[in-house]
Amino acid sequence: MDVATDLGLSPALIASAAAGDRVAFGRIVAQHHDDLVRIAYLVSGDADLAHDATQAAWAIAWRKLPSLREPEHLRAWLSKIAANEARQLLRRRGRTRVREIDIALVGDGPTVSTAGAGRDETIDLMRALDRLAGEDRQILAMRFVLGLTSEEIGRSIGMSAPGVRSRLSRAIARLRKDLGDD
Repeated sequence: MDVATDLGLSPALIASAAAGDRVAFGRIVAQHHDDLVRIAYLVSGDADLAHDATQAAWAIAWRKLPSLREPEHLRAWLSKIAANEARQLLRRRGRTRVREIDIALVGDGPTVSTAGAGRDETIDLMRALDRLAGEDRQILAMRFVLGLTSEEIGRSIGMSAPGVRSRLSRAIARLRKDLGDD
């Protein structure tokens, strides 16, 4: 069973959307929208920009869906479009970024997230992610947010699977170093 089928999207549905079926495309949007927003946010660090990038990505996906050669790689293809749009919008905005911080993180005492990180640790992680290159944030997001394999990521961004694994390893090592978690 391929990834598209695992996600409830049949190859026939994807083909219908590629042929111009708006209802089929709407099902694709419903299935992947939140993931694309997460990817765009991790690349840009800006919630508003992430939503704008995701909307632009959907317009591009609608227009270019007929050119998708491997429907089983739809998720990775959409992720690449969203990440590219987030980077484009960042460039247009002159790299002026504002990081939104959840109001719970600004309270009197450290707030513990579901992962067990307190306020300072969460803010440190956001700062460490900001110091990574956008491409590294994209690869991290594709791996850890979407759960794509290094092969899927590599196909999406035009890199070999070993290259993706190497880049992931370096990005994780940098995050650990920045966070003092050697």
